[in-house]
Amino acid sequence: QVRLVESGGGLVQSGGSLRVSCVASGIILHIYTMRWYRQAPGKQRELVATIFSSGTTNYVDSVKGRFTISRGNAKNTVYLQMNTLKPEGTAVYYCNADLSRLDDGTSRNYWGQGTQVTVSS
Repeated sequence: QVRLVESGGGLVQSGGSLRVSCVASGIILHIYTMRWYRQAPGKQRELVATIFSSGTTNYVDSVKGRFTISRGNAKNTVYLQMNTLKPEGTAVYYCNADLSRLDDGTSRNYWGQGTQVTVSS
């Protein structure tokens, strides 16, 4: 079994900062790409940031220069540091990962349960 568990969401004022975290656990052989998505009320889920196993990162244009995705030393943790938050950043933030399992070696995609981020104006 594999689990992705997010934490660190909450309420922050516009212009403030917040860091959300995601820990992957279970029968994991290797974690390849990790991503952060967000879904605002009434909107489609949006890819916010990606970090590849090489360390290369990508961001949606709306967060470039304000958000930073990174991985922990153990490589099973991914962070999203969010600075200069705006009210339109209010959403549920989801962790997503491509990883291979110890039991069968197959690569699959997994989602966390999400963490709520609310930015007040």
